[in-house]
Amino acid sequence: MTTLSSSGIAPDIQTMNLCFYGAGSMAEALVRGVLDRGLTEPSRIGMMNRQNAERMRELSDRYGITGAVGDAAKETMLREADIVFLAMKPKDAADAIRGVRDLLHPGQLVVSLIAGMTIATLETLLGKPMPIARTMPNTSSTIGLGATGLSFSASATDAQRRLTDAMFQAVGLTAIVEEPLLEVVTGLSGSGPAYIYYMMEAMIAAGAKLGLTPEAARELTVQTVLGAAHMVKATGEDPAELRRKVTSPNGSTQAAIEKFDAYRFAEAVEAAVARSAERAVEMGAEIERNAKS
Repeated sequence: MTTLSSSGIAPDIQTMNLCFYGAGSMAEALVRGVLDRGLTEPSRIGMMNRQNAERMRELSDRYGITGAVGDAAKETMLREADIVFLAMKPKDAADAIRGVRDLLHPGQLVVSLIAGMTIATLETLLGKPMPIARTMPNTSSTIGLGATGLSFSASATDAQRRLTDAMFQAVGLTAIVEEPLLEVVTGLSGSGPAYIYYMMEAMIAAGAKLGLTPEAARELTVQTVLGAAHMVKATGEDPAELRRKVTSPNGSTQAAIEKFDAYRFAEAVEAAVARSAERAVEMGAEIERNAKS
């Protein structure tokens, strides 16, 4: 079952402490989102990373959150958190989680932003039963227009599920799916922005090659993609129907679509999404092997 949502009411988290282990762009996007939505106060948010003290100072100055520097501060932050966000890089995740698992307890909600890491692998690394939310956001979350897939462990309560959903709605749309489908979410929306950028690259290059200035080609391409996305959103119509409406028989658009078909464009996109999902599974298997070693 898949549940899509774009708005909602968060359970009260004003009294909860949030700890982000990892301070990259996705963690920052979520911090900015929950603060902008007024879901909590900066004093309730702590962030930590392995050793970049300058990054902690930067985020503290920018958002008013607490940036933990030093082992004692990090340990206290992890112990006292109600929600722990795991936002480290996949290659560092297994060792990092092993290093802090004794500080965590079953009363906390663990929210994983680690690409490819399954709930089962995370449970193995934690070494104890804990409620877990596995998430797959995309980079558009950094501007509040993200698309995030969510899955939960069996021990996650309804309140914890609603809470996680509300927090990620603060940076865009959410889709609650069974865990195996998170890899499909990875192939579709997780990697999806790159597909659109790739298409835009080609359109800009084509416009410039045919005589437009690079600046004009870029601006026209950006506005075209923006307008097309808004048309789908605003009208609620199927993209196929909107495409048909602008494709006159024997017209210039039809000629272009025929070229796409000749190069098997739709098949290429389907294969790309499938391969991305497949690679996500492979990455998960690699993480699982590291977790067991």
